[in-house]
Amino acid sequence: MSDRPNKPEPVVLPPIPAKRYFTIGEVSDLCGVKPHVLRYWEQEFTQLKPVKRRGNRRYYQHHEVLLIRRIRELLYEQGFTISGARNRLDGRVHELASAHEAELPPPAPAVDIEAVRAELLDILAFLKHGSSASAA
Repeated sequence: MSDRPNKPEPVVLPPIPAKRYFTIGEVSDLCGVKPHVLRYWEQEFTQLKPVKRRGNRRYYQHHEVLLIRRIRELLYEQGFTISGARNRLDGRVHELASAHEAELPPPAPAVDIEAVRAELLDILAFLKHGSSASAA
């Protein structure tokens, strides 16, 4: 036998119904996570912000249920810490930003300021000389 712990088997979660809002109890069942864990994750993951209504009741939207499933996968199945999972989720934002930057044109080459200055002085001298020649 090896000393390495076995990875837990991925849990098959039920399909997410086509609804606009889900209660914390429904999300708990859909994601296989207890309600107190969901409330804790709200404090740890800034992306997770359910709507709060009547008596501070939480209502989660479809995208938040997907996010909770992703957090659950990172923590329970892939073995990330809370901090590591947070960084991984934030990394997706940085990956999207760097993909956007890859589409941008390359930066302009460095300019020799002294050469540009000399050329502008030559143009200025030409204009001054040319305007005095045409006045005569």
